Amino acid sequence: MNVQIGNRELEMGGKYLTELRSSNEIWDDTEALRRRLEEDGYLLIRGLHDREEVLAARMEFLRSLGAQGKLDPDSPMEDGVIASSNKGAMWGKSADELQAEFPHFLNVVNSPKVFALFERILGGPVLTYDYKWPRAIAKGGNTGAHYDIVYMGRGTKNVYTMWTPFGDIPLELGTLAMLLDSQRYERIKRTYGQMDVDRDNVATGWFSDDPVEIVDQYGGQWATTAFEAGDAIIFGMYMMHASLNNTTDQFRISADTRYQLASEPVDERWIGKKPKGHYAWGKTPSKPLAEARKEWGV
Repeated sequence: MNVQIGNRELEMGGKYLTELRSSNEIWDDTEALRRRLEEDGYLLIRGLHDREEVLAARMEFLRSLGAQGKLDPDSPMEDGVIASSNKGAMWGKSADELQAEFPHFLNVVNSPKVFALFERILGGPVLTYDYKWPRAIAKGGNTGAHYDIVYMGRGTKNVYTMWTPFGDIPLELGTLAMLLDSQRYERIKRTYGQMDVDRDNVATGWFSDDPVEIVDQYGGQWATTAFEAGDAIIFGMYMMHASLNNTTDQFRISADTRYQLASEPVDERWIGKKPKGHYAWGKTPSKPLAEARKEWGV
């Protein structure tokens, strides 16, 4: 099977793209989970969330999309068929601001099971950023390769992202992809990985929109999989990731949420009842990514 990432077509099982591996078989072994996270850079957990709660949250997002006129009026709402305008949506706000409209969503990402998993992995009480990043990706949409640290690096560097799909997500709907071994790209971590988008104002904040170029130059291999409602993938701030293109007529609905030890410094942009978020990035003309990479020597 061939899939699209940006302008590239990659073959599943070929040189550039392989399958993510599940960590469910070591669920009960905390030390094994920690070793796997260190070794692979991610943990894919099938069925981490309650499937029915995830599907209830999906309907919350679909009702919002319908109210915005972004769903095809001639198709059942639950199918999530995109209107002819083909416009996505982003509901980035704090939990307090999202609570009234999206309670099932918050039940999923703030569940006791999620907190218990992070407390096991991190070895102590944890907190989650108040700000959440749920989004609906329209046809043709995808995300370029990036480290999360460039968007949220002002507190501890030991922050972890959990990506949760809200619905069953086959490859053609635009799944998340990890760049295996990218957590060991020391040269990139010392340059691009030190960037702060609010301070440096570099275009998208992505490292590249070409998945082949990164592998050819720095090694590694992309990995993805089909996801089902209830699945989640967890990874650190220095794990390069991107998404496959959504090549369908249906929205891909997913969310990023962040977790860390409560005892460590927190990036102040993402906490509070109304987090300030990115306050400078994109407010003035931004530096092109190609120019920034030339300066970094990568």
